Amino acid sequence: MEKIIKKRFERDLIACLLLILPFGACSQSTGESNNGHQASADGKYVLMFDGQTLRGWEGDTSYWRVEDGKIIGERTATDEPLKRNTFLIWKGGQPADFDLTLQYKISDAGNSGINYRSEQLEDTPFALKGYQADIDGKNNYTGQLYEERKRTTLAYRGQVVEVPDANGGEVKNNAWTGLMVKGTLGEDAKLRAAIKANDWNTCRIVAKGNSLQHYINGVLMSEVLDNDGKNRRDAGFIGVQIHVGPPMRVEFRDMKLKILH
Repeated sequence: MEKIIKKRFERDLIACLLLILPFGACSQSTGESNNGHQASADGKYVLMFDGQTLRGWEGDTSYWRVEDGKIIGERTATDEPLKRNTFLIWKGGQPADFDLTLQYKISDAGNSGINYRSEQLEDTPFALKGYQADIDGKNNYTGQLYEERKRTTLAYRGQVVEVPDANGGEVKNNAWTGLMVKGTLGEDAKLRAAIKANDWNTCRIVAKGNSLQHYINGVLMSEVLDNDGKNRRDAGFIGVQIHVGPPMRVEFRDMKLKILH
């Protein structure tokens, strides 16, 4: 009798495992957690890109692809000119407070950026409106805080800025009026020297409450305290950009996100 019970137990255990394993394999293949397609709320970094596919991302695949473990955004001379900026949008959540790091490389004529806490437009394909950590091949704007389709420039590279509550603010000369520059992070030439041309750079974005910080290669490039309760967004989509203009190429890898509390 004891042997019969043991055999029945082993049989039932094997049957149970056979039922469980396919579900585990399915979860692994879709990458819902292991590939970082859903933001973690436990304070640990999650991978946003699986290194092989665009699973978990949404964008125009005429311009975006995966190659050699990198997300590549590219417009060639034979492509139709873009009429508007286009984004590859991460669909793993709309985080509020977070610490995001990634590595990027951009061509000399490239113009791109990393959008966050952004709104996805319903009437325009693959378009985002919101905060952006600017990057460009000539490093004229890399590290500054720009707001796509909204208040435009909120902080140039090297600035610590406070954005006051919206009382008559407007866009003028591609910047939001009424900004209060509270300090400097260093001379622009020194900050620019920390950014590599035609090579891999590490971008880090820390958003917590109304405090927004952009780092390149460990150097703080801009910092904004956004007190504009009418215009700021406290959560939203993350995406990477191809800007209108000449042919360009931008590459991203090692993209990871940590939700802050």
